Amino acid sequence: MIIYSVYIINKAGGVIYHQKGEKSGKSNDYLRYGSIFHGLYTISSQLSPVPSPSGGNSSGIQLLQTDTFRLFAYQIPTGVKIYAITEPTANGIDAILKQVYVLYTDFVLKNPFYIIEQPIRCEQFDIALEKLINSTLSL
Repeated sequence: MIIYSVYIINKAGGVIYHQKGEKSGKSNDYLRYGSIFHGLYTISSQLSPVPSPSGGNSSGIQLLQTDTFRLFAYQIPTGVKIYAITEPTANGIDAILKQVYVLYTDFVLKNPFYIIEQPIRCEQFDIALEKLINSTLSL
């Protein structure tokens, strides 16, 4: 399976991290994608007829499927969203997004120099995420 890119969006809708995979667009496309997705995610969580198990709004978009790609999303308890854009035949990305979350907590949140909600600049996180993405190529 091919992962085209991975994004991490803070709870305000700003892209704090993006990892380009096989396909890459123009330099500012990731900002546009992040803000559009955040808006759609927020609207869908408020309009969904199915409430969340905790009694609040629904969890929003979890999968967006088109003929050319699939977008999988995972929201962590703090409101930060992790999403991946993959090839159209990709499955089982939920487990990979949870692994990205584990990497995020291990390398970013435990970094004493990282300021919450700010862009992520952590070489160890970059390397670990690159290994994770490359490991999915054989799946």
